[in-house]
Amino acid sequence: MEKISKDQRSPCPIAGALDIIGDRWTLLVIRDLLWDKQRFDDFLKAPEGIATNILSQRLRWLVENGLAERTPDPEDGRKVIYNLTERGKSLRPLLKSIAKWGLESIEDVYIHPDYSK
Repeated sequence: MEKISKDQRSPCPIAGALDIIGDRWTLLVIRDLLWDKQRFDDFLKAPEGIATNILSQRLRWLVENGLAERTPDPEDGRKVIYNLTERGKSLRPLLKSIAKWGLESIEDVYIHPDYSK
């Protein structure tokens, strides 16, 4: 697998991963991409209520870092759709582990039916 090249704050693989996916919103956008959301408006419907400017930044970041790709929407050529690359899809086990930990460790959380795949 090709490595992501970027300035690293340290050689620690956890720090490097957090530099790419460790902010408040990126994993939630990846979650939505894993569960077949593709259009900008689809991401805005997530229960967390991401702002449009933040969503635009995160989608651009994911594309720039090789985790997602942006292509013309076949239904409306004026719009675009987003899909995870193989590198992005490789984050599925990480998200499943985080969800499992959350279900076991935090009261009053559940898997929303939209994300039950």
